[in-house]
Amino acid sequence: QVHLVESGGGLVQAGGSLRLSCTASGLTFSTYTMGWFRQAPGKDREFVAAINWSGGNTYYGNSVKGRFTISTHNDKNTMYLHMNNLKPEDTAVYYCVLDLESDRIAYRNTADYWGQGTQVTVSS
Repeated sequence: QVHLVESGGGLVQAGGSLRLSCTASGLTFSTYTMGWFRQAPGKDREFVAAINWSGGNTYYGNSVKGRFTISTHNDKNTMYLHMNNLKPEDTAVYYCVLDLESDRIAYRNTADYWGQGTQVTVSS
């Protein structure tokens, strides 16, 4: 069974940086996509970023382009989200996700597997 564990959330001032990590276990397939969604109170779920594990193609939501970078450490089955120049509107619960298709995370706002989420709070 796939298990996703996030870490790295916290409180940061506007303009600061954070790095989120997500480690996957229980993987029995070699082709998949991992990514991040976020959801703030009272708002819809928002796509943040995704990466194809085999090809390395990356995708970003419009609101984070140029500020966030997604990367992987293949040997550790770990994905990272480097968040720079954080803004108060980035405040949300960030969810690590994994999907067996290449484009559902980025274009269909859904995924097969979800982590528990980690809170990111950006103060002004």
